Amino acid sequence: MDMFQHNSYGFVILLSIILIQDVTESLRLTEVRIPNHVIRNNTVRLECHFDMNGEALYSVKWYKDGYEFYRYVPRDHPPAQVFMQNGIYVNLHNSSDNQVVLENVTLASTGRYRCEISGEAPSFTTVSDHGDMIVVATPDHGPVITGGKARYQIGDMVRLNCTSGRSKPAAHLQWFINGEPADPILTRQFETLVTGREGLETTTLGLEFRVRQRHFKKGDMKLKCLATIASIYWKSNEESVEGDRPLRTPYSSPIESRESVPPSSSKADRVQASNSSKNTSIFINSEIIKTLLFIISSTFFR
Repeated sequence: MDMFQHNSYGFVILLSIILIQDVTESLRLTEVRIPNHVIRNNTVRLECHFDMNGEALYSVKWYKDGYEFYRYVPRDHPPAQVFMQNGIYVNLHNSSDNQVVLENVTLASTGRYRCEISGEAPSFTTVSDHGDMIVVATPDHGPVITGGKARYQIGDMVRLNCTSGRSKPAAHLQWFINGEPADPILTRQFETLVTGREGLETTTLGLEFRVRQRHFKKGDMKLKCLATIASIYWKSNEESVEGDRPLRTPYSSPIESRESVPPSSSKADRVQASNSSKNTSIFINSEIIKTLLFIISSTFFR
């Protein structure tokens, strides 16, 4: 009896292994493609690739957050069927057993999507896999920097705020000083503001630090704020500010401060001086002649 029970248990285990191996080798999912992030109002393709390994396909089903919205049964006519769900708009013409095309996705389209493959009787083997998709409402404008000044001096305090445009999910903000990420200790995260019926979110990140000499590169300091949402949204705003330069003390050359040196005479000056000397000599000689003539005439007519 013990020998019979032992053999029976061994047979059951062996049969189970054979069945499991047969199921494993008959139907398997090879790849499920569900985008992590998509932009609102875009068209999205959800893909489900599988290998039947000779087994007949019974159905392909797609679920969002546990509720079925698409079914494909090859033996039905038509084979594809849609179940209405908020935020789900299936393009039946472009959907098949391997893919589902969703049009004009909305924020309500965000959720967990699961693909389920079932084989035909008698096994009705079923395999499934899932992925999460987030629909993004991108900001209507880039980040805005406020609170800055056109010039800063060493020792001044910089106090700036960077505010993102309304989006969902909220944009992630980051500060850069001269191209280098700012130390988190210099930043301040404000509470996220939620507005509107869609619950769009606005984020603000502050930056505060004291200006040092190292902050100026060739007299300028560049302050940039970067806003990102996953890998689908990336915008920045940068301000370039100047450092106040100290007033210079008026500088006088040694010549100007000590004495004034008359300019050297030019050739024209020398010519003019020479002509003046000649004119003076002629004038003197004429006066002498006049005097002599006066003496002679006075003597002659006496």
